Amino acid sequence: MGRAFEYRKARKMKRWGHMARVFTKIGKEIEIAVKAGGSDPSANTRLRILMQNAKAENMPKENVERAIKRATEKDAADYKEVVYEGYGPNGVAFLVETATDNTNRTVANIRMYFNKCGGTLGNSGSVGFMFEHKCVFKFKAEGADPEELELEMIDLGVDEFYVEEDGINVYAPYESFGAIQKWLDDQGFEIVSGESVRIPTDTKELDAEGREAVEKLVEKLEEDDDVVNVYHTMAEADAEE
Repeated sequence: MGRAFEYRKARKMKRWGHMARVFTKIGKEIEIAVKAGGSDPSANTRLRILMQNAKAENMPKENVERAIKRATEKDAADYKEVVYEGYGPNGVAFLVETATDNTNRTVANIRMYFNKCGGTLGNSGSVGFMFEHKCVFKFKAEGADPEELELEMIDLGVDEFYVEEDGINVYAPYESFGAIQKWLDDQGFEIVSGESVRIPTDTKELDAEGREAVEKLVEKLEEDDDVVNVYHTMAEADAEE
């Protein structure tokens, strides 16, 4: 298996223990998508994919409907997507994705978490180069030849392609998101999910004490309602086994 696939699989197993946070994240992303492109999923591709993501995560339908409704209300929060970068304990690089209606509050909170855990919040670009920004799609292609599909999708930028029992997973540079989504739609394939991920180009091995310090910062960041994703360069536990 490829590096991106294995990295995301390890994160996915950990994320299943935090379903409420996943639902909050998807809800905010839905609100942002509705504000940008409207509440009709047939005319708003981003919203349609997020609704599929919600379904794949077993997010209740009523939660999705509430998020769409909130975005269309007159006094709806105006969320902005902001990425923060910094170093945590033991020199581990962090990249934190947020969706916030108050950047002053968000940056103050994130700086506090870093400081309390022995880290430092950095400037934009300070650690971003340590992560590859990828898009990942899962889709179903009934009756299609996987080998032919893979060859066709390489031309779209896909650099990892995996067939599983419940669908096909593909990874590509994030810039290919739109082209891949359009191609899958044009082919009539069912998009199960589509999202962006940040894959560290290198990871750092830590002992138990070091891991505990980093995980403490991860936990504090993930508990913040404005934070939607936390990425870091500490080696996942599964990768060490």
